[in-house]
Amino acid sequence: MPASTRPLRIWDLPTRIFHWLLAFCVISSIISGEVGGNAIIWHFRLGYCVIVLLIFRVAWGFVGGHWSRFKQFFYSPLTILRYLRGQSKPEHEVGHNPLGSLSVWGLFFILGAQVATGLMSDDEIASQGPLVQFMSGATASLATSYHKHWGKVIIILLITLHIAAILFYLFKKKEDLIRPMLHGDKDVLAERALPASKDAATQRITALVIFVLIALVVSYGVQRLG
Repeated sequence: MPASTRPLRIWDLPTRIFHWLLAFCVISSIISGEVGGNAIIWHFRLGYCVIVLLIFRVAWGFVGGHWSRFKQFFYSPLTILRYLRGQSKPEHEVGHNPLGSLSVWGLFFILGAQVATGLMSDDEIASQGPLVQFMSGATASLATSYHKHWGKVIIILLITLHIAAILFYLFKKKEDLIRPMLHGDKDVLAERALPASKDAATQRITALVIFVLIALVVSYGVQRLG
């Protein structure tokens, strides 16, 4: 007889909204940056949105749902090595597994570097980041070069790898990673005593308050620097 399963809330609503908003903002910022012209205004706005989202995710990594917290996907090198050797644990099949966690941390780091260099970039024509006034010409030039070239290429590669991993899991391992990120639940074996992420009104209101406060602080900072 096939093993019985039960739905388990993995991704709380704030995490899911963050995920899709980040994807939209990053892709749209790449497109607007390539278009240039008047679209560069939206490139900056989308960049500020990415900053807000990243800061929110850092905060949510400490107070969010069980599987969204950093401690649930911060793995030691030994754990990652064991996972690659096939020595996985039940919880590795629920949230971010040890290999997937590397892509998450890598994406956070690269996006952080991209928005940071964007704040220090200067196209020497019509637009410049709000931190350029505090940078030397050489530093601004280096940041601009990275932001417009290597940073963008690395992000596109990471997006491509992310999509490839989703397709690999879907067709090779018969595991749909998209569906849980849409409605939050994942089917797990009924006998496994795995905790669910809290996703009630209290958590959602808390996330909204945190997000709004971060957005206000970032907006105020941009206006002051501008």
